[in-house]
Amino acid sequence: MASTETGGDKYRSFMHGEGEKNTVWRHGAPPNYDIVNKLFEEERTKEWPDGSLEEKVQRLLKTWEMEMIHKVRPDDQKSVHSQGFTASTNGMKPLTRKEWTAIGGYNAFLATKLPPEHRIYDPDKETVDSGMSTFLTAFPRGFAIEVLDVYSGPPRVAFKFRHWGYMEGPFKGHPPHGQRVEFFGVCVFHVS
Repeated sequence: MASTETGGDKYRSFMHGEGEKNTVWRHGAPPNYDIVNKLFEEERTKEWPDGSLEEKVQRLLKTWEMEMIHKVRPDDQKSVHSQGFTASTNGMKPLTRKEWTAIGGYNAFLATKLPPEHRIYDPDKETVDSGMSTFLTAFPRGFAIEVLDVYSGPPRVAFKFRHWGYMEGPFKGHPPHGQRVEFFGVCVFHVS
């Protein structure tokens, strides 16, 4: 595992080093996860042994999320294969890497079939930058994520996750309340 002393991240791959020297980052440099890593370490409910399937899936999840949000060019995303990649959330149509990157990770993650009048956050009206700004403002310590259970191993990895943060900033006209906001989900990665 990379350490923070060498410019790496304890929980994510493909952020630093020779392989990333030509990576185009959304904000000009790799993101710094120190604050959200601290939140993760303080409040996680599972601590997986290094090298376990659960730890590997958690690293893959965190790396994939980082790449989808922060790497501008799909070809810089190393946690997924260039050809044949698709991802979908909430029963929406699968998106290619290029489509996902174009609309932004937050908008892709929050895609919904809810009627517009029932959406507090409407990904159809947001840009990559406005979506990122909205969530970084509302959750300044970030939104931690952990793997709770892994139900099946490769090549089809099914797992349950927990995603949480504290609303310490305003969100779409709603004042900050400082309370934890969390949700749970199930995900399937097809890996080779």
